[in-house]
Amino acid sequence: MDSQKLETLLNLALSSEQSERERSKQLEVGFLPKTRAWELIVKYHGDIGRLNSELITVEELIAGYAIVTIPENLIDSFIGLEEIEYVEKPKRLFFTQLQGKRASCIFPVSQRDPNLTGAGVLVGVIDSGIDYQNLEFRNSTGQTRILSLWDQTVTVEETNELADRLEMLTGEASEFVGMASAPEGFSVGVEFSKNRIDAALRLNTPMYLVPSFDTSGHGTAVAAIAAASGNLQDGQYQGVAPESELLIVKLGSPDPDSFPRTTELMRALTYMVNKAIEVGKPIAINLSFGNTYGSHDGTSLVERFLDNVAEIGRSVVCVGSGNEGAAGGHVSGRGGEKERVELNVGNYQTSFSVQIWKEYTNPFTIGIISPFGIRKEIDTLRVGIQRFVTGQTELLIYVGEPSPYSVNQEIYFDFLPVGSYVNQGVWTFELIAQDAVLGNYDFYLPSNTILNENTRFFVPVPTKTLTIPSTASKVITVGAYDAAYEAYADFSGRGYPLQSLAMERINQGSIKPDIAAPGVAINTIGPGNSFVQVSGTSFATPFVTGGAALLMEWGIIRENDPYLYGEKVKAYFRRGSRPIRGESVYPNERVGYGALCVADSIPL
Repeated sequence: MDSQKLETLLNLALSSEQSERERSKQLEVGFLPKTRAWELIVKYHGDIGRLNSELITVEELIAGYAIVTIPENLIDSFIGLEEIEYVEKPKRLFFTQLQGKRASCIFPVSQRDPNLTGAGVLVGVIDSGIDYQNLEFRNSTGQTRILSLWDQTVTVEETNELADRLEMLTGEASEFVGMASAPEGFSVGVEFSKNRIDAALRLNTPMYLVPSFDTSGHGTAVAAIAAASGNLQDGQYQGVAPESELLIVKLGSPDPDSFPRTTELMRALTYMVNKAIEVGKPIAINLSFGNTYGSHDGTSLVERFLDNVAEIGRSVVCVGSGNEGAAGGHVSGRGGEKERVELNVGNYQTSFSVQIWKEYTNPFTIGIISPFGIRKEIDTLRVGIQRFVTGQTELLIYVGEPSPYSVNQEIYFDFLPVGSYVNQGVWTFELIAQDAVLGNYDFYLPSNTILNENTRFFVPVPTKTLTIPSTASKVITVGAYDAAYEAYADFSGRGYPLQSLAMERINQGSIKPDIAAPGVAINTIGPGNSFVQVSGTSFATPFVTGGAALLMEWGIIRENDPYLYGEKVKAYFRRGSRPIRGESVYPNERVGYGALCVADSIPL
């Protein structure tokens, strides 16, 4: 299928054979094989709800976005409707996991006047769940600080069955028997209220009422950095905003061994901002994950959706910049008549992809040379799918077009194994200008989380390695630094180089990251009241999320500034940031405006 209403990756998926999708790590994401339907992200106008039927499910979100589940054979007719503006497929999200309160200037405002604790502000954590039984997420009376927990991975039927068994197995009756349901407006997962969680905590077997677990511990560690109560170890692990209420979403996944997708994220964000408006409280939302697919310029539907979310209610969205800075997954260039980009593919590498994003106004020819020296030229003027086999590797190539939201063109390569693995060795891309110069171009590999460690570009470029959605303009993008050595953490995703910003006249929203926070060897809480040490931008981000809750408490709750949310919080953090050793020019592509300093960000 070749439609300008569909993104390149979705066009390729719909043009591919089923066997090719199954071998790809990207093309099958969003496809539901049992029903042969697709879950799609849709930008629309008008009344899309009228399409709801036995065959088509429409989940309307906010600001003209929806998630539509539709049989594959109906997609062509669906995109022909006038109210459908643009459609993308879901992408996988990867948790960015690889002592910061003092370094982030928390103590001057939390341990003395104005004694900020986050009281009256919601801290939202969208992640792998939370250990809700942990004492760090309870108040001084033992009650939960979780306002609600939406677990997208459990079902209403399973939850009600467990509650029904409660009295029979334990002799403990509950008012919540048979009461499980998804949040209003959604059809997946179960929403557990504060009252239900408190009832569960009074039981010897709380899992019968709230069967939600954080098996990886990632979400628990993130939530503890942002908002742990300090009930364990004499307050040694107290979070940044210890008296804030928590709003938790455990992201779902269609398969037990798979990753959550951008559609689950969009549902979670809609739920959180609506819940905050419902209870009349400001909210700081933490996102500690991302992916590398996209032009990294804020133009995808997910990035634009986040910009809309950041403008709803009294909210702030904080997103980690990702851990791709030193992963070798990006190459960029500008100028010249001919250039070569070499990619090393490690042993035992299964399918992977390469994205090339280029200026549409600068056409060039692409030749790809296999490790055996066989060269194949790609016709970049012919929009649509191209395929060929060399050795034990099949290449699916799709030449895309600019979208209604971007001037850039994507050329997408999917490397599929004919047997078990693609061919190991050096693959070379030759770029040959059809006019005088090549113009700007960027190559991106998938997240290093799913690649063989030896699969990387030979001469990578660490700038423009922010993961999506940290590239959204109106979120607070958080990089990581090592507080012990006061040095930039090289794994942290980087933004546009400063000279590029000046040259291309990119607006202030494109200066990323906004700030940096401690993200190396952070001590925090794991499941079961355990203690863990973690690194990564995943764990730098909650310092900023908790700090945002403190600013919003000072401004909104204490009535010093009722408009202290959204871009205003970002502006205050930028102004209050402090220098980091080794960084001489601010803002820059590594740490933005500098290190988080909450005390200097509040205009006391």
